[in-house]
Amino acid sequence: MTAVKMVYEFYARTDPGRVRANNEDAVCVDPQNHLALLADGMGGYNAGEVASGMATTFIRTELARWLAQAGHHLKAFDLRRGIEICVDNANQAILGAAEANPQYSGMGTTLVVGVFQGSRLMLGHIGDSRCYRLRAGILEQITRDHSWLQEQIDAGLITPQQAALSSSRNLVTRALGVEDHVLVEINEFKVEPQDLYLMCSDGLSEMVDHAELTTLAAANVPLEEKARRLVDAANANGGRDNISVVLVQAGAAESGRRSLMSRLLRQA
Repeated sequence: MTAVKMVYEFYARTDPGRVRANNEDAVCVDPQNHLALLADGMGGYNAGEVASGMATTFIRTELARWLAQAGHHLKAFDLRRGIEICVDNANQAILGAAEANPQYSGMGTTLVVGVFQGSRLMLGHIGDSRCYRLRAGILEQITRDHSWLQEQIDAGLITPQQAALSSSRNLVTRALGVEDHVLVEINEFKVEPQDLYLMCSDGLSEMVDHAELTTLAAANVPLEEKARRLVDAANANGGRDNISVVLVQAGAAESGRRSLMSRLLRQA
């Protein structure tokens, strides 16, 4: 029987867009530990970029260190708990920075954090930054926005079509660094070979509709070019906010006897 090992390719890109003077988004990938993060900061006087930068740097550093020590065969409960602890520590660090620096008062950030291990994705998120999965040509949003509008949709008070036209699209109901305790939503997904995972800030999802997102995500081009096209599309449609994209491509690497035979045949 052929042994199959999952391999991952990572790429991240961020852009200020066409309207904002500064970029309050932050992205981070750690291919060695199969870790991807994205954050969209909020707060005046550049405080948003401080919060998002602290979140991605702090969680990446702590989580990578913990993953390296824990090894690659973690139980789902332990991996989930590790993410929760790192996110909570980052929350306290951002709160502490805001208390120590009055100009950072009120800063906060959304967060998407994904850990890929074998054929498992453990995905955490806070706020309205999103993660999509492209599988067999179908693009599906696999996070659910923590936003006032999403709550209105869930309650049946407005339709998704009405939400798309609302002026309250940026009202999030959860953010990192705002309160003493933050609830990170964590879900586990099974990864299949050829899955593409797209994390993004609302600067992409609000500027590019689902059909265009699907077409761009499905393009048969390298991840770097795919990310560039996604950012360019958001800018072409107005670029009203910072735009960030993290792409993770899953693939199967054959190992064992078949892989050895393939190498021998190539050398012949």
